[in-house]
Amino acid sequence: MSPEALLSIGELARRAGVTVKTVRFYSDLGLLPEASRSGGGHRRYGPKALDRLRLIRSLRALGLPVPEVGRVLDEGDGLTGALENALDTRLRELGSEMAALRWREAALQLVRDCPAEERAERLRLVGAVSAPPSTAALARFWRGALPARLSARLRSAILDHAVPRPPADPTPAQVLAFARLHAIATAPCPAADPRRPARHRTDADCRPDVLYDGLFDAYSLAAADLRTGRVPDRGQALDCFVTAHATARDLPDTPAFRRRLHTLLTRAADPVIDRYWELTGVLTPSPDPTLGAVHEWLRSALGDDVARAAG
Repeated sequence: MSPEALLSIGELARRAGVTVKTVRFYSDLGLLPEASRSGGGHRRYGPKALDRLRLIRSLRALGLPVPEVGRVLDEGDGLTGALENALDTRLRELGSEMAALRWREAALQLVRDCPAEERAERLRLVGAVSAPPSTAALARFWRGALPARLSARLRSAILDHAVPRPPADPTPAQVLAFARLHAIATAPCPAADPRRPARHRTDADCRPDVLYDGLFDAYSLAAADLRTGRVPDRGQALDCFVTAHATARDLPDTPAFRRRLHTLLTRAADPVIDRYWELTGVLTPSPDPTLGAVHEWLRSALGDDVARAAG
């Protein structure tokens, strides 16, 4: 290549609209190879260096890290596979970064706009949650609460309903609701605390898969009643609910069994879990009620049924 066709580092920088320092930086990284050196040791670049430098700047302007830029350049003129992979990766990263920013924005509004006497508590709550938040603590909470013998299929189905996904664009109220859910899920629970054993109390003497398969059927029926505003009452949903409990224990559905089941469910009721489902409803506003709301509707229907039978 004739010396006349080569560009000095200063000329290359001028044509590309960058500083000499920038050209030297990319050269030292191996992204912009030199064609030769002058007799005085000055860098010289070939005719294609200008297009390569512009491409490097474009890729860096998109936020691609230097190693990804190198892989794209190594692919040559095609700029297909490596570039598409790099752009897909960057888009995923940006999605996560934007979700984190939206979460932080809502959290800042939450703390700024609350009464002064509540600020310390809200700072403590939101400070314990990452941005964007992870649902890992909530999943662990429910895995520990569900029967050990429950199948992976049903465990996964329950977690899908019980662990709400954080909204992509949360309101301050939703940030607070998730932070409170996280606090519930991570609160210390001593072995003597009756709260967690209460969740197993109605399941200790039954086949858990039979019970939860039946409960899902009952919950689907009751959810339809809740959506129409029907008050808790006798009907197919309640019968399905009681049958699930009775079948799982190999017992018949009798008035005596219904009284016993109502007593067990009343004893197992936990205001903390009720609060959990209430907060879940804030995070997932939907015409479909939460499992907690459906369960409470069925428990109330059972209580009314037992009272009528006794009355």
